[in-house]
Amino acid sequence: MIMALIIGCEIAFWVLVLAGLSARYLLGWRKIGGLLLIGTPIVDLILIVVTVIDLKNGTMASFAHGLAAVYIGVTVGFGHRMIRWADQRFAYRYAGGAKPEKAPKYGKEHARSERQGWYRHLLSGVIGASLLYGMILFVDDPSRTEQLGGMIIKWAVILGIDFLISFSFTLWPKKQTLSG
Repeated sequence: MIMALIIGCEIAFWVLVLAGLSARYLLGWRKIGGLLLIGTPIVDLILIVVTVIDLKNGTMASFAHGLAAVYIGVTVGFGHRMIRWADQRFAYRYAGGAKPEKAPKYGKEHARSERQGWYRHLLSGVIGASLLYGMILFVDDPSRTEQLGGMIIKWAVILGIDFLISFSFTLWPKKQTLSG
């Protein structure tokens, strides 16, 4: 059930983003578009509340329960950036906005972009791990929440690998090739 809810929340997130941008740029309804965009965090709130209630009602924590917390963390860490990305492209295509700048591919600017991405990943990790730990404390039954603790460890390992990759560009900046 939780996995279906996660998928539904992801769909709802993008439906709200597209509806908000369509209202803003295609219909000229700036306030309604803004309200639809503000609705995206409500989707996350519903997901985490249902997940916690499911666990509190006796369900054994699964990968999906952990993924719900990860989803919330990633949405907080990257959601605004994703909406801004979509907003720039919508404004360019439908409202005569400035052409969106491409992400830097080489040199110090690329390295800075990679570090900033890692900082967002770190923020996502802290939020997600806090939610996971909060769920563990709230349920207060280690035999049912073992998966959640394992998710914290897995995310820490992934965050460490991402750190090595992201910061490697600081030490060894990506250089433009003659053909690129």
